[in-house]
Amino acid sequence: MAYIRKVGIIGQGHVGAHVANSLLMQGLADELYLCDINEQKLTSEAQDFTDALSFYPRNCKIVACGAEYEKLADCDVIVNAAGDVSAAAKDRDGELFITSEIARTFIARVADAGFDGVWVSISNPCDVICTEIWRLSGCDPKRIVGSGTALDSGRLRNAISKRVGLDQHSINAYMLGEHGASQFAAMSCVSFGCKTLADLAAEQPERFGFDQAECEAEARHGGYVTYAGKQCTEYAVANAAVRLVQAVLGNEHYVTCCSTLLTGEHGEEGIFSSIPCVVGANGVEETFELPLDEREQAAFHASCEHIRGNIAQLGSWWNDEARV
Repeated sequence: MAYIRKVGIIGQGHVGAHVANSLLMQGLADELYLCDINEQKLTSEAQDFTDALSFYPRNCKIVACGAEYEKLADCDVIVNAAGDVSAAAKDRDGELFITSEIARTFIARVADAGFDGVWVSISNPCDVICTEIWRLSGCDPKRIVGSGTALDSGRLRNAISKRVGLDQHSINAYMLGEHGASQFAAMSCVSFGCKTLADLAAEQPERFGFDQAECEAEARHGGYVTYAGKQCTEYAVANAAVRLVQAVLGNEHYVTCCSTLLTGEHGEEGIFSSIPCVVGANGVEETFELPLDEREQAAFHASCEHIRGNIAQLGSWWNDEARV
């Protein structure tokens, strides 16, 4: 009997709906379980996807679950796309309290129902929400994969590509740390094939000696260029998440930068943050430490401290008697 690939998506807003569409367009799921507290929105999305089945490469069972999160227990992967993008108009920290409150309505329920698959979390602030999923579910943290700077790293490769005229797929470049304003580019580790950026800059300064700080800023703020005209980001982040889902379903051992629980990498531990990870059927299989220079190492510590600061805010907020 053929194995049935089951994927759940919590939240059918801008990003969640595009995650579903991308999964269907690529034929990655055999059964798709959609959750959203807005019943009419969910019904409409499920109908739209069902109407489009004749045009997708594979058939798929589409199940509208509403807020019955327990129905996701048998999924291989659950994508957390629940949130309120309008709260992130200034920065991703703006969603801190609302996405955490939303997450607390379903994480324990999914865990108690017996879910033992992989979480792929998009909701912002991504690293904090991943930490919350870990604490509230009690699951193996390696089975929690945050989209983190997977998208930001793509933006960095795009920015470099425009400057050097090489295909972005041929560029190895990562944004590390928080999926937010404190992220940074590991420029000392950028390479093209087996040639480092530093080597190429010495050989062809007019081509590879570009302004690295400008390039990093372009990658860091790219999402807000998108947000300015449409009040959301959707296609890029959805496809970054689907690429992670694909790596899990296919047990690919895919190397990418994403958010994982730090266990001593670069001297940090106890929080989720983005570093290069190997992603397969069980989530994050291993991590790679890059040979960061002094500036980059300091930037990584600063980014982790920012994440801890957000977690500290969340702790005091949930302990507030008024909230209880």
